[in-house]
Amino acid sequence: MKLGIVGLPNVGKSTLFNSLTRAGALAANYPFATIDPNVGVVNVPDERIEKLTEMNHSKKTIPAVIEFVDIAGLVKGASKGEGLGNQFLANIRECDAIIHVVRCFEDSNIVHVDGNIDAKRDIETINFELLFADMEVLDRRYQKIKKQSNMDKSLRPEVALIERLRPFLENGNMAKAFECENEDEEAIMKGYNLLTAKPTIYAANVAEDDLADDGASNAQVQAVRECAKNDGSEVFVVSAEIEQEISDLDDPEEKREFLADLGLKESGLDKLVKESYSLLGLISFLTTGEDETRAWTIKKGTKAPQAAGKIHTDFERGFICAETVSYEDLVKCGSVAAAREKGLVRTEGKDYVVQDGDVILFRFNV
Repeated sequence: MKLGIVGLPNVGKSTLFNSLTRAGALAANYPFATIDPNVGVVNVPDERIEKLTEMNHSKKTIPAVIEFVDIAGLVKGASKGEGLGNQFLANIRECDAIIHVVRCFEDSNIVHVDGNIDAKRDIETINFELLFADMEVLDRRYQKIKKQSNMDKSLRPEVALIERLRPFLENGNMAKAFECENEDEEAIMKGYNLLTAKPTIYAANVAEDDLADDGASNAQVQAVRECAKNDGSEVFVVSAEIEQEISDLDDPEEKREFLADLGLKESGLDKLVKESYSLLGLISFLTTGEDETRAWTIKKGTKAPQAAGKIHTDFERGFICAETVSYEDLVKCGSVAAAREKGLVRTEGKDYVVQDGDVILFRFNV
């Protein structure tokens, strides 16, 4: 899973990125501190693999991972070359989803590019730049195929699609709200990799005082939630500054105590992972043994052979069956052998849809 982090300059993007990845990206109180896109890979917190590692005395533990891409702050006119953000938009076209960081805290020591805090305006600024960048992609493609379509009839459906999609975006609508007429159009749309077609999670960056009530008393957070509701996005409230402090703590117990003192049950990273998995329709299945315990990320609805293919293409090609037990049942029994004795290990075939938390041993023959 790859997530692109966007936002205006000085909204806390790089501070959040640092805290999530501990990558040490430059975070400074002036615009365009991030000049090269920062990339960091983060382990997905999952206590299930820790428990299974302990149970099976696994030599290795391999969690699922998320890759974060942090680009330079976007400003009004970025799509036309203003600031530095435009040249980095290409870096997030390959991302699965966008994390849009919105500043929802007041601090006279941290400048705002527009002079004051206004979450709704800031969101609109970024969204318009993403829209302009998408329209540029469509314009280039349209110019290329319009004349060719006179001779090549196979291009005409795409021409017609762009002629409907372009004005839709011009009216301020995000591409993800556009309704394709058939699967062919959906495939064409996917090929454009439009920024406004990507699922979005708004990260409402607040001061420490707003964390305990999840930003309920912060008017800027409410504005973010209203924007998210309108475009079908998710919101999570986070304090990038506090996340930075949490990331500096190496001891898990210290982290738990720190969060408890703040009245929080989980860190921003934990919340972000949950929101991301939910938004993208992802789940994890698990494999475990003496050699390693590992979490594998798949799309909800994936069938057993395709899940096996995540491990190795041979597993999918020669799939025989999936010996499956739920994580909860396995932990209660204490071992696969005990779970098997109780009839809790099932033999599933090619049509089985893998569930979150399934612990699976694939049988295959190539």
